[in-house]
Amino acid sequence: MKGSRPVFPDYRGRPRLPALRRAQSVMIQLFHVYKTFEGAGTALHDVTLKVAKGEFVFITGPSGAGKSTLLNIMFGSEAPTGGQLIIDGRNYIKIPRSDVPYLRRRIGFVFQDFKLLHDKTVFDNVALALRVMGVETGELKKRVARALSYVRLQHRANFKVETLSGGEQQRVAIARAVVKEPAIILADEPTGNLDPHLSLETIELFKEVNNKGTTVVVATHDQGLIDRFAKRAIVLEQGRVVSG
Repeated sequence: MKGSRPVFPDYRGRPRLPALRRAQSVMIQLFHVYKTFEGAGTALHDVTLKVAKGEFVFITGPSGAGKSTLLNIMFGSEAPTGGQLIIDGRNYIKIPRSDVPYLRRRIGFVFQDFKLLHDKTVFDNVALALRVMGVETGELKKRVARALSYVRLQHRANFKVETLSGGEQQRVAIARAVVKEPAIILADEPTGNLDPHLSLETIELFKEVNNKGTTVVVATHDQGLIDRFAKRAIVLEQGRVVSG
């Protein structure tokens, strides 16, 4: 009806009204977030930050600063000990834990150690998330082919992951993250095991994803990359945000 508010599906496919305009401009919000691990102390201390929709942000700081913990909390694989976490207008703290996996479908995660299935093909690794989501076979094949083309690995689709180089495995991990067509990409030290040339290629791939409107958050200790790409950097020290 003309003049009526449009209705969009929510994270479980049910109709919902859109969030307020103000909320739509911010994709990730943390308010006074703490994370304490038993026997290991506090990993995050009073973290408050915002990442805008469509922004590219680096998370940086020395080893042990809390970068990985922060990304895991954004992904929903770790629950904060205290504080609030709002992703795309939804408060992760207030929804049932059983609903978190549905929200995570809108987030792609690139792990530092890739977490690929080495005895499976490149195609199977990239298709895995879509199979879990119940995507129809024809659509699944199209989306996997598109993701592999994006990372320039379509010619490796039927190769076992264990036969690939480290740089190629990283690109498989990126394809697996983008194949869900997520609103957010999180990457934990994605260049940590790569040489400088491949590191630049990897960040360029994330820039291409970001240019299409996806919010990208990359954790890295590589100050050279941060300086080269001139994106906002949130600096952590001992679990606290000190700048950014």
